[in-house]
Amino acid sequence: MNGDHLIRMANQIGIFFESMPDRAEARQGLAQHLKKFWDPRMRRAFLQLVDDDASQPRISEMVRAAVREHRALLA
Repeated sequence: MNGDHLIRMANQIGIFFESMPDRAEARQGLAQHLKKFWDPRMRRAFLQLVDDDASQPRISEMVRAAVREHRALLA
C-alpha cells in the first residue's frame, strides 16, 4: 500500500465530513466510510500510519480523531 496515497484519500474524506455540523456524527461517519469502502488491508496499513508518529502531521485532526474514537470498528 502506498502510504501517501492512503493519507491523501483519508484526508479528502475527512474534508467532506468536516462540513457536518455534528462533530461526533461526522467522526462516526468518516470511520464507517473507511470500514465500508476500504479493503481490510488498506485499513490495517492506514492504522499503522496513524500509529507512526512521523506520519501523523500529514493526517488531518478530523481523521485522527475519528480513528481514535472508532478504532475498534476499523481494526
